[in-house]
Amino acid sequence: MPNDTMTRWTVSVSKDTDISVRSFLAQRGMNKGDLSKFIEDAVKWRILDRTMAEVQDKFSDLAPDALNNLLDEAVAAARGPRHPILSRD
Repeated sequence: MPNDTMTRWTVSVSKDTDISVRSFLAQRGMNKGDLSKFIEDAVKWRILDRTMAEVQDKFSDLAPDALNNLLDEAVAAARGPRHPILSRD
């Protein structure tokens, strides 16, 4: 039965990158099947890193106190009555 939550990729990397990644995984007792997990984790971290850099750039002109107030408002809204699990009450 096919797994509908997975997608197959075909990627090309340099020979040096291939050797480095496979050596890294082997040194940690991981096997060939762990390569997909490693790549998925790396992609998620890279997306987070890029997103954070974009957000930091967009808010770079905002004073620290104003940014903290904005963040406090967002957290309060997330913890509001519509999200009782996040609420501090």
